[in-house]
Amino acid sequence: MMAIDRTGTVGVVGTGTMGQGIAQVALLAGHPVRLYDVAPGRAGTAADAVMARLDRLVEKGRITPAEREAAYARLDPVGDIAGLADAQLVVEAILEDLVAKQQLFTALETVVSGDCLLATNTSSLSVTAVAGALRRPGRVVGLHFFNPAPLLPLVEVVSGSATDEAAATRAYDTAAAWGKTPVHCADTPGFIVNRLARPFYAEAFRLHEERAADPATIDAVLRECGGFRMGPFELTDLIGQDVNEAVTRSVWEAFFQDPKFTPSMAQRRLVEAGRHGRKAGRGWFGYGEGAQKPEPHTAEQCKAPDTVGIHAGLGPAAVLREMITEAGIEVTGDGAPEPSKGFIALPDGTRLTLTDGSAATTDPAGNCIRFDLALDYRTATRIALAPSDTVRPAALQSAIGLFQALGKQVSVIDDVPGMIVARTVAMLVDFAVDAVGRGVAGPQDIDTAMRLGVNYPRGPLEWGDELGARWVRDVLRNLHGAYGAPRYAPSPLLCRRAAADERLLSS
Repeated sequence: MMAIDRTGTVGVVGTGTMGQGIAQVALLAGHPVRLYDVAPGRAGTAADAVMARLDRLVEKGRITPAEREAAYARLDPVGDIAGLADAQLVVEAILEDLVAKQQLFTALETVVSGDCLLATNTSSLSVTAVAGALRRPGRVVGLHFFNPAPLLPLVEVVSGSATDEAAATRAYDTAAAWGKTPVHCADTPGFIVNRLARPFYAEAFRLHEERAADPATIDAVLRECGGFRMGPFELTDLIGQDVNEAVTRSVWEAFFQDPKFTPSMAQRRLVEAGRHGRKAGRGWFGYGEGAQKPEPHTAEQCKAPDTVGIHAGLGPAAVLREMITEAGIEVTGDGAPEPSKGFIALPDGTRLTLTDGSAATTDPAGNCIRFDLALDYRTATRIALAPSDTVRPAALQSAIGLFQALGKQVSVIDDVPGMIVARTVAMLVDFAVDAVGRGVAGPQDIDTAMRLGVNYPRGPLEWGDELGARWVRDVLRNLHGAYGAPRYAPSPLLCRRAAADERLLSS
């Protein structure tokens, strides 16, 4: 391990919530910590706040009083940047302003020793640009902690264009020694998490803009069918609409307004109206006194059919055959394992099919009802259905009753291409595959970052492997055809993987 020695001093510049959190992490790892802030007296106030955090940890039994007293003795607020002269590592957590960060590191370069590691906690700026003004940019690395730093395990270790490999390794090993889970990534807009998470928000907002479903229903489907911890509407209300929209806009602009990262007009209107989420009392949902969160649309109880036909394989939804049989519903038809081509035939001949990225109304078979992708059809508690414009009400009620017999609540949404979970997951997988192809990070680091950084139920690459590259590619191709927009064009590497899978199956 190349981690800095536990006796080595860690400097933290910037004493807001993140700076205090990083200081706490370094303190509890055993380091002497120097806190500095350009505002007079603020470092001392931050030190008091860190000590109060340690007091609460003692009260909760997470550290001993002796550990707290030892940490107290190692914490030192300084009133001048010269107080960081003996630091082996300095982490800055000041405002997200490139010029301010460059000026800080330029000043630090005249103070610290030649082997001191300089780290920026930036979440949106280029590490390469931050280091660009320095005489020795090779020792600058990104150490992107997630808030709250003492609780969340993930740290993105970002190598700028000039970062020395030894500096990145030292930063990585130090984060690991502090009990964190570091991941390596290249200096790209949004790094791993903020780059790859964009579709989770963007697809939900687009569905809302298209009036496919209301925010509460979209959230519920992504939680209860897709397995996500929170839906994008409630999550952005928690993060802050202004904060989330600013990150989205920053990534979009950094990618030269690539359509894949286009911000949401509906979210922009929220920000303009001052509806910034929980902190403002209102965002997508209300949070003021007496406010009640809207309930998702849930279909009333319907009668399940006595028998259905299942023809060919159901691809990622193959387990539905067993579940339907276990529910006491007779199943007829063949079970040929042809992926993604099968359907469930309702008694009147209406076809119930897993969404393939196209609208049900455009299906050549005629009367058709799409159902959404689930993380796990057995454990999912909700499913979304999208009927074609020609489906009779009785057929829709039969489809609703079928899934209710499987123990699911049912949300009926408008007939939009790709529905809710499927289009979101397909985009997440494609973004992750593209990031691997562009050298942003390795597959394991990407999956780890998305599971730990944003609590996804499964890493996107792992999810893509389970679904199969062909299925993901075909969903995106159909979305691309439906919208005619480059936003949904599958990445070249995903298409290569799908083609390779096809050749292996045909050989």
